[in-house]
Amino acid sequence: MISRTMANDHNLRIYDSILGLLSDADNPTPLVRLNKVSPFKHTQVFVKLEWYNPFGAVKDRIAANLICDAEERGVIKPGTKLVEATSGNTGLGLAMIGNAKGYKVETTLSQEIPQEKRTVLRFFGANVVEMDDSLCPAPGAPEGAIAKARETAEAEPDTVLLDQYANEANPDSHYRTTGPEIWRQTEGRVTHFVAGLGTCGTITGTGRFLKDQNPEVKVIGVHPEEGHDIPGVRSANQLQQTQLFLPDEYNGTVEVSDREAYDLCLRLNREESIIAGPSSGMALAGAFKTVPDEAGTIVVVIFPDNVFKYASSFQRHFPEFCPTDATGETGETAGPSKNDQFIAEMMENLKNPHDSVRAKTLGETLGEPGAPLIVDVRPADMFAETRLPGSINIPQSELSERFGELPEDRDAPIVMVCGIGKFSKPTTLYLKSLGYRNVRSLKGGINEWVRKGQPTE
Repeated sequence: MISRTMANDHNLRIYDSILGLLSDADNPTPLVRLNKVSPFKHTQVFVKLEWYNPFGAVKDRIAANLICDAEERGVIKPGTKLVEATSGNTGLGLAMIGNAKGYKVETTLSQEIPQEKRTVLRFFGANVVEMDDSLCPAPGAPEGAIAKARETAEAEPDTVLLDQYANEANPDSHYRTTGPEIWRQTEGRVTHFVAGLGTCGTITGTGRFLKDQNPEVKVIGVHPEEGHDIPGVRSANQLQQTQLFLPDEYNGTVEVSDREAYDLCLRLNREESIIAGPSSGMALAGAFKTVPDEAGTIVVVIFPDNVFKYASSFQRHFPEFCPTDATGETGETAGPSKNDQFIAEMMENLKNPHDSVRAKTLGETLGEPGAPLIVDVRPADMFAETRLPGSINIPQSELSERFGELPEDRDAPIVMVCGIGKFSKPTTLYLKSLGYRNVRSLKGGINEWVRKGQPTE
């Protein structure tokens, strides 16, 4: 019979509670060598499979350390409500550790986050507040997920924001665990460390540890292109919004496109039988672009989580995998229809410079003769809080009833605005269907407008 008081035993894999599975140098996540997709002849590529953490992602490490640090400082105690902006995985880790330790958890996140993650967060017991925000929460943005989390923490008693975007307990978790694991697993022979850039806790904390052991270790960060569709990571512009992005501590950064990331993700699953998600494909693509092919080179790449959280993302990038019915049409529950794909492609096409306008370009026209009419399609309460100077408010849900408020002249210049550009694009298409020939969407929405330092009312 197994003793009720038996301590955690990593050799026998017996634990007093699920929290005993949290990773450290004595209980590391696996390191697996790639054998088929690597283009290198001499360099050895190892990938660290972070979905072996107890709640399925690299973010379990920081969720545990954020809570432990707050407990040690006396900031929280069982019964405290934790609120955190997230792109999914940190919220999942906080929710489950909160269940084990007696904390309530509320997560604010973008509606762009895959439905799978939003559903599981609720299943785990988190109170999920969905926002009109960018795929990765943007600090300082109006009505954004981070701003909402801060507002909640300030307004509600016994509520604490742990703030993964600024809290040093984030990189400290990787200095304490991920770095020592890699050093021990490679017997100190690692020469390159590569990680995707999100909050930047992983690359900053792990990189610091590895460089403390050997200053010659190269630390490389990988980020997606602007307007990307890879949850959990940040583009070059978005990286300026996390306090843990410290490029002077890295040996370089590299950009990877959505297509490169998703194609390599597919190859990993089919050729290596590694169930990696899209951010893993992105990080690996960045390693292939930057690491030299030389004898003695050993690169370790972080694979943050597995493939199962991203079925809806794969439906967009690989529509050929969506089952079809006997007529050849995509089934209602299997994925987007051909019509939906056609509309999605039209909205994607609106990113071109003829149908969209950048914040700086629009800002230069404000108050000038012939300046465009700015139509904000957000709900009235959001418009009342923050808006572009001189803009008018016609919520998207009311546009068909109030199009009479638009200029009679179908050649009049009009710019449609929303929070992040998600809703301004379909309303731009709608106005074009009404015959307006000079209507554009504000690229990045009011979030990007504020980030660029443009004036608001």
